[in-house]
Amino acid sequence: MASRQLEKTYDPKQVEERWYQFWIEKGYFHASADDPGTPYSIVIPPPNVTGSLHIGHALNNSLQDILIRWRRMQGRNALWMPGMDHAGIATQNVVERQLMAEEGLSRDDLGRDNFIQRVWNWKNTSGGVILQQLKRLGASCDWDRLRFTMDEGLSKAVREVFVRLHEDGLIYRGERLINWCPRCLTALSDIEVEHEETKGKLYHIEYPLSDAPNTRLVVATTRPETMLGDTAVAVHPEDPRYNHLIGKKVRLPLTSRDIPIVGDPILVDREFGTGAVKITPGHDFNDFEAGERHHLPRLSILDRHARMDPAGLRVAAVEEPVISEIASLAVGKARPKIEHLLKARGFLTKVEDHKMALGKCYRCKTIVEPYLSPQWFVKIKPLAEPAIKAVEDGRIRLIPEAWVNNYLGWMRDIKDWCISRQIWWGHQIPAWYCRSCNEDAILETASKKSFTIAANAKPIVARAAPAHCPDCSGGEFIRDPDVLDTWFSSALWPFSTLGWPEQTPELKTFYPTSTLVTGLDILFFWVARMIMMGLKFTGKVPFSDVYIHALVRDVEGQKMSKSKGNVIDPLSVMDQYGTDALRFTLASMASPGRDIKLAEERIEGYRNFANKIWNAARFILMNLEGPPAKSSVTNRSDDDKWIISRLQRTIHTVATLLEEYRFDEAANALYHFIWHEYCDQYIERAKLAMTDKQSPQAELTRTNLVESFETMLRLLHPFMPYITEEIWQKLPHIGESITVAPYPTPNDDLIDEVIEQEHEKEQRVVASVTSATTAQGISPSQNFWIAIVPSDDEVKNFLEPRELKIMSLTRASELWKGKSDNIPNGASPNIVVIGGGHAEIFVWAQKGTIDIAKEISRKEKRHRDLSIQIEQRQKKLSNPDFVANAPPHVIEKTRKEHEEYCLEGEKLSQELRRLREMERKTG
Repeated sequence: MASRQLEKTYDPKQVEERWYQFWIEKGYFHASADDPGTPYSIVIPPPNVTGSLHIGHALNNSLQDILIRWRRMQGRNALWMPGMDHAGIATQNVVERQLMAEEGLSRDDLGRDNFIQRVWNWKNTSGGVILQQLKRLGASCDWDRLRFTMDEGLSKAVREVFVRLHEDGLIYRGERLINWCPRCLTALSDIEVEHEETKGKLYHIEYPLSDAPNTRLVVATTRPETMLGDTAVAVHPEDPRYNHLIGKKVRLPLTSRDIPIVGDPILVDREFGTGAVKITPGHDFNDFEAGERHHLPRLSILDRHARMDPAGLRVAAVEEPVISEIASLAVGKARPKIEHLLKARGFLTKVEDHKMALGKCYRCKTIVEPYLSPQWFVKIKPLAEPAIKAVEDGRIRLIPEAWVNNYLGWMRDIKDWCISRQIWWGHQIPAWYCRSCNEDAILETASKKSFTIAANAKPIVARAAPAHCPDCSGGEFIRDPDVLDTWFSSALWPFSTLGWPEQTPELKTFYPTSTLVTGLDILFFWVARMIMMGLKFTGKVPFSDVYIHALVRDVEGQKMSKSKGNVIDPLSVMDQYGTDALRFTLASMASPGRDIKLAEERIEGYRNFANKIWNAARFILMNLEGPPAKSSVTNRSDDDKWIISRLQRTIHTVATLLEEYRFDEAANALYHFIWHEYCDQYIERAKLAMTDKQSPQAELTRTNLVESFETMLRLLHPFMPYITEEIWQKLPHIGESITVAPYPTPNDDLIDEVIEQEHEKEQRVVASVTSATTAQGISPSQNFWIAIVPSDDEVKNFLEPRELKIMSLTRASELWKGKSDNIPNGASPNIVVIGGGHAEIFVWAQKGTIDIAKEISRKEKRHRDLSIQIEQRQKKLSNPDFVANAPPHVIEKTRKEHEEYCLEGEKLSQELRRLREMERKTG
């Protein structure tokens, strides 16, 4: 028996690594396409290869692991596909910084091929730390299938998708205005730009009419530095102040150019500024569209570092003295210079404060510039339409449903996706250019280490490098230097990881996947794009359910950040409180649509929950004394039948809630059952039944303890895998591991409504006594009396057979058998409703030692609490919507509680009058 015993205290450090290694060695996490079980599959949102586990990862992966362990225990063929994302910009930045710090080299110094090899070296030696951290969290991924977005199989899928989209006319190359990060030196898609409100300025600038210089049109702008690239001024065609000027020209200040005045009802808001706006197609997205409508030229006056480009300024006919003032200045430094020049020339009439939204790179937080550049795009509307329909017709469920409108709104207004990036680490675009045919379009740098491809170049898109040019039969090619947006390869994740474009057994078995668990922040970055690509290339939705969890914030609801010092590090709290405590905390707080306000105290509380389970297991194991007897449930005590009944209800509740993705409610149902019903109530009753360990009842209770506790551990395992495995292995059990043991299913035949009702009545009396001893300050070592006065024979007949048990459970010294009139003065009852009657429960330490003032204070507090409860339930019952829409059992429960609280309140009022009269007489 010694081998079955547990250590006195639970030490997660002694348990977690040992059991995780055991699970891995046994291959419990591996799923096979040949398994006859019904498939259930999840693909992990691939963490960046540069990443380290943060609290958001911990939440996301804890929820996924709960689902996959639950389904695996149900007998499903459960696959959790793991992997990592190559994280183009982030990874390149890490390696570039390392190169510069350690060797003083830039990527240009190394050249493309050598630099990419350096990145692979870094990935193989330093990348993927997060995978080990996910294992620490208990993630039961099929690690044999680990994928990387740049491994050979996924790279093949990326090339295939690109070529097919291009063949279908859904990928094209063109010169467009795109979001440009001057720090990362690459294009960004619209959703990679974070907008934040900031305090800016609104500049009022006079543009003289070309044929009447003394007449000036005042234009309002937030960006005076880009005015040098203006190609028109727009007014509203219905604005009587200006519509007579349409067709005329103005002289652009600080230049020798005249630009037209155009009428544009789309661009111009007559209420904003002066009602006249400048059009700069090369540096503003709205202006770009206006330029298309009015066939305006596009002038670019900034270089890729967001500096004033002298060559571009000369093309724009900017005056040479102005160019000499601002050439090569960063935008922020050029703006005050231009403001000064405009003011000195008499063109600047007013500057006022103005709130504006500023776009920043989601990676480095640098201000993003609209930049005119040749890029690759996905024509997205044809892909979006089927993805909209899939959500509308219910083939894909978004949970919670509140996010459906956000998804549909974004998809219906979706813009073409810029997929090219001007970096080196990533999937290089499978497009080549014939040197002979594109001699003027291939622009090499002076060092010849890099080059750009002009917008007029003609690409050859292919799965592999072409041997001959189809136009000139030439054989010398240069490959497009750009790489694909990281999210392009991620969009293929659900099917590319399973072997597509090959029709593998894994693809046939596990695709479409079952559930995607993700954060709201990547709903459009990733989820929407997976839906579009999945439907396009497989004809099927990539998943059925998308569970969108909220963000984890600090206890005040603030975003966690190192600068605020409010970051909760999951690795640190796992060290301090154990992995199971962290997982259970996150699950218990994962309420749909509501951000988690996390405090370490909450994690500590669930560490105490783990200790509670541990101590219950120690009690059971210390009382095993050999194999438990096999006997019919019908022969067991009411207490044994009660816990079995409550366990069956909890099994049903947890399974139902997990089906609905209510992790919080499932965790809280488990917590309530284990702590309050099993440990606080049943184990205390079991101790009484096992006082005589040789008795038949002790034998039955011992059996019931083991069976119910083992079942409870299996029910809890997906949430707290480590402690449940450690304890389960010590209990009598069938099988090698709780990880692959069957998940409990409810047996309705074991639910006993009558037993549960009788237990509740009995427990109310016990709780009333315990509450009274606590309120009166009666210590556990102090002797005290109790008196139970029933209201009628029915209550009396219920309580009398249970009096000795109630005394044992409450540790009362004596039961008062005299008349209630002789109960010591000042001892006042708690009222306990039992069926249609009630009982008055008196508690006192010694005869005649009641503190009347203290008792009055206690009763008054309870009376106030009751008044609040009565008012709350009265409001509900008086609300027509509640009565009409709430489930019948909820309405009935509310009515019953209202009646019980009213009865107790009435009795309390009588008792308070009696006590106050006693106080008056003795005072």
